[in-house]
Amino acid sequence: MLYLYFPEDKSEYIPALISFAIFLIFCILTFLWIIKYSKKEELRTKELEEQIKQNLDETGRKR
Repeated sequence: MLYLYFPEDKSEYIPALISFAIFLIFCILTFLWIIKYSKKEELRTKELEEQIKQNLDETGRKR
């Protein structure tokens, strides 16, 4: 049978709470960094797409 331990002294929860808070903060920061990086990549992709469209228009006019 699974044994669950609930301490009488609630101060034993403090280390777990601290480690959970640190982990949660790192997760949030990582998530925000991924969003920021994704937006930069989206802008680069749109610029490249516009550049390719311009090149295709220029080569189409020359022919």
